[in-house]
Amino acid sequence: MAFEGDTVKILLVGDEQCGKTTFLSRLSAGENVNPIPLLRDIDQPFIFNVNLSARKYQLEFQDTSSPENWRLLDPDVVVICYDISQRLSLLNMKRYWIDEVKGAFPRIDGVPIVVLGLKRDLRSETDPNGVIYPQEAYQMAQSLRADRYVECSASTGELIKLAFEDICATAVKTTTAEGGQTEGGCVIL
Repeated sequence: MAFEGDTVKILLVGDEQCGKTTFLSRLSAGENVNPIPLLRDIDQPFIFNVNLSARKYQLEFQDTSSPENWRLLDPDVVVICYDISQRLSLLNMKRYWIDEVKGAFPRIDGVPIVVLGLKRDLRSETDPNGVIYPQEAYQMAQSLRADRYVECSASTGELIKLAFEDICATAVKTTTAEGGQTEGGCVIL
């Protein structure tokens, strides 16, 4: 049976091992399932059907850290992911990922960008590289001209539902005439 509703394509990018697949696996498995069965790359796109405001949406998530695989995609939303426990992962958003995304998609100025901090449960006061607090990551998201900033832990389920809802809300706005970009810059959740 064919899907009757709007389809929204969402591309997750970020360093390998930053938690993209675990995030999608947790969403697929549910909040109370442990251990989380990991999704496989060959099953992409990972599809989630949601109902918002009496409308049906099919969200198609593509999870890749390889810009070579992006060329055939035409995402409606790009989610740049980073590992909260790894400062290099945060820095790579600015040093690498935003330029790769802009290079792959010339129309990126019209595409909403969400910055997603993963592995929130690993934020530690004893990290020798220093703690990455939400304020610092939010400032990075602003400097990238991202529309949203969210963070969660797929491992524990902390804030996973809120992060998914925020990504969904941003994604479904792309199906309207106004689009999904935020007017005044980055919003933190």
